[in-house]
Amino acid sequence: MKKGESKKWKEDPWDGPDAWGSSDFEEVVNERRPESRTVIVALAVVMTVIVSFVIGGLWYLRQLNPPDSVDGVAQVATNFTVNQNDSLASVSRRLEEEGFIVNSRVFQFYASRNGGVDLQPGYYLLTPRSHVGEIMKVLNTSPSATFTKVTFPEGFTVAKMAGRIEEKTSRITAQEFLTTASNPDFVSSFGPNDPSRLDDAEFRLEGLLFPDTYQVSGDEAASAIIDRMLRLMERVGIQEGLDQAKEKVGRTPYEVLIVASLIEREAKLEVDRAKIARVIYNRLDRGMALQIDATLYYNAAEGATFSDLKAIDSPYNTYKTKGLPPTPIANPGRAAIRAALNPAPNPPLSDPICRGIKQASNCAYIFYVLSDAKGGHTFAATIEDHERNVEAARAGGFLP
Repeated sequence: MKKGESKKWKEDPWDGPDAWGSSDFEEVVNERRPESRTVIVALAVVMTVIVSFVIGGLWYLRQLNPPDSVDGVAQVATNFTVNQNDSLASVSRRLEEEGFIVNSRVFQFYASRNGGVDLQPGYYLLTPRSHVGEIMKVLNTSPSATFTKVTFPEGFTVAKMAGRIEEKTSRITAQEFLTTASNPDFVSSFGPNDPSRLDDAEFRLEGLLFPDTYQVSGDEAASAIIDRMLRLMERVGIQEGLDQAKEKVGRTPYEVLIVASLIEREAKLEVDRAKIARVIYNRLDRGMALQIDATLYYNAAEGATFSDLKAIDSPYNTYKTKGLPPTPIANPGRAAIRAALNPAPNPPLSDPICRGIKQASNCAYIFYVLSDAKGGHTFAATIEDHERNVEAARAGGFLP
């Protein structure tokens, strides 16, 4: 500053507020952040929705595929019946009521979104608490295309067959099978010439049902199974020559089936069958009692002793009653039928069992006794030899 100049401050033109833009003095507005409480509420709502979806999804999956056991007990396959007028709703309801599924509405929902169920009347084998998709798969398989393999061994009685069919199918009870087997409408071409003789028989079809392995379809009733067994016996019988029984052994086809049933129950080894057949025919021809133990036990009370059964007056007591029992005592297989139609020839005079017998015509198979652990028998032509064989069998522990 020069000497003499005033010390008064002089504003420069660029120093005043007029020189600045108004924007330089605008008030800065701070953005307001949401309150923390609002954030928490929003997050809670979102989490609730997510948890609900998770819980709902888990619940839905549990309805589709519930635990396969109840109180630690595993489930077993059981028959379920679809009736003629059933709908998806009625089937779903019964599936829940019978314990196959846990929620009928979930089943209907799932089925409607996965192709539905083509319901056909019949029987279906379902495992309770399976995944509903598996239950749908079974129900969508025609019952005529589902099968259960049932094996009836040779020598089974009708009563045992009934128990086996119930055991394997569960939908056909033993009583239903027995009732059907007693129906006089079921006949066989190899039945007795006088069917009235069966009126007092406990089981009319004893000996007329062929023992074999059968594929039983899911819609097959007891009547259809029994009819198949009857027809198979007829077919096998014709193959073996049963229709020519009179020419072969001088007996009716039904009598031959009775003989075959005795062979089936007595013979354990193939080598013995034809010889036992010859013993039976020889004793019948001579008017001797058959004295076959197996006949005593036919339909006998459980736990009955041999001595008790031997004392009973019964047409099946072949110790007291001569001739054949009134019906077969079992259902014979092919080998037993073949043996009954083709009995072994009597032994030649040179056979050791014919010693002491001077004429070949007098040497015949008349006796046999169990003689080894495999079920084999020893045969005799005289009572003396037979008694020795019996003593040897007792000593070997094969007889009581």
